[in-house]
Amino acid sequence: MTDSSTRVLDARLLFSIIAAGIMSFSGVVVETAMNVTFPTLMHEFNIGTSLVQWITTGYLLVLALIIPTSAYLKRRFSTRSLFTAAISSFLAGTLLAAWSPYFNVLLIGRLLQGIGTGIALPMMFNIILEQVPGERLGFMIGIASLITAMAPAVGPSLGGMIVSYFGWRMIFVSLLPFLLLSAILGIKNIRQAGKLEQTSFNFGLYLLLIIGFSSLIFATSIASDFGWFSIEVLALFAICFAALTAFYKQSLSSNAPLLRVEIFRYLPYTLSTASLLLVGFICLGLGFLIPNYAQLVSHTDAFTAGCLLLPGCIIGAMLAPISGRLLDKFGAKRPILLGNASILVSVICYSLYPYELSSFFFIIFYLFFAFGQGFSMGTIMTNGLSQLPEELNADGNAAMNTLLQLAGAVGTAVISTIVATAQAAEPTNIAHATMLGSRHGFFVLTVSAVLIRYCQYFCANFFRHPSRSLVI
Repeated sequence: MTDSSTRVLDARLLFSIIAAGIMSFSGVVVETAMNVTFPTLMHEFNIGTSLVQWITTGYLLVLALIIPTSAYLKRRFSTRSLFTAAISSFLAGTLLAAWSPYFNVLLIGRLLQGIGTGIALPMMFNIILEQVPGERLGFMIGIASLITAMAPAVGPSLGGMIVSYFGWRMIFVSLLPFLLLSAILGIKNIRQAGKLEQTSFNFGLYLLLIIGFSSLIFATSIASDFGWFSIEVLALFAICFAALTAFYKQSLSSNAPLLRVEIFRYLPYTLSTASLLLVGFICLGLGFLIPNYAQLVSHTDAFTAGCLLLPGCIIGAMLAPISGRLLDKFGAKRPILLGNASILVSVICYSLYPYELSSFFFIIFYLFFAFGQGFSMGTIMTNGLSQLPEELNADGNAAMNTLLQLAGAVGTAVISTIVATAQAAEPTNIAHATMLGSRHGFFVLTVSAVLIRYCQYFCANFFRHPSRSLVI
């Protein structure tokens, strides 16, 4: 048991963070690696874009449904028990996906991986928030962001290389040694940092959350078949709104809330969360567009398509701990606004470039995005969580990570729907249709980047006034 007044950054704490980080890293690696395999999977399983994207969207939806329970799980079960459950689920999903003879089996394996990552991702940040000394908090959150930020750098190029030379199943096989290392480090070193509570699980609230999130994802996924303003899509959006509104209101009055939604009364936290979600939306949108554009429009091989993201992701990952240092020393305003500006420049370049995008321009434009992502994501998260009282940190962390995964799922679903709609309108010329659909997708991402800037314009007014709150 650690005490907040005697926090020490020792070897056991570092190994605990690394153990949870390896699992989170593996989850993001396989997520981005599989994006590169979509054309291969479409051919092998004889499926279309709207179905194959569920390899990513379904995984992210499971994350969005598991992460909200992390605050309850943290209070109810020991950290080591949760870690054991997470690594077991991830290993089972990895083995199932590696063996899968059918698309449905592959999808089930990905969902099991989502359960493991959904437990591990908030666990890593909770360990840092509870056990790292305050003066090292920004730096260690930067390191944690580096662990997960390196995954997009490794994922696409690793996926492309493995698909080109060994087949997509080896993506899952290659994870096994790292998962075993994570299991050894975690089971041996993870320690408890808080008292456990015998609290009950509110299944009614969780059902509302499942209905709300699932309706949102299904609505964005079927829009390519039915249209964005069809009765089916609008009905799903209405169900989503009603379910999440009921979840919020009932959580405020519940004695055993799944998530203490009072966190959204703190305006700097709410604005920071909105900005983080938009960055996640853009990140997963670009992660889908770029490899598929390169393969279907420019006719590059899977390995080359995956490597287009590599230089930018490496730079972004290297900047993550640096941004944490800047946060500790100078505050959040400068690195966040600088990162936002760089993201905006990147997506504007993608959307305004008048001709077919070459590999060179994909790399250059993505460098700007990765620079902005590296400076902003960890800093936005740290700044947002710092606006909350310490007793709400676990809930704030769970909400941020939940909504971030949901934003990624929506980003993948929305952008893939836009591309699939264009492909359906011009089935005889997939390359040209993919190019047109991608341009529409880049425009949507540009609007999202403008909204980030808008959120941070208002959030900047609260950087020096962390006590301000907004009661909803």
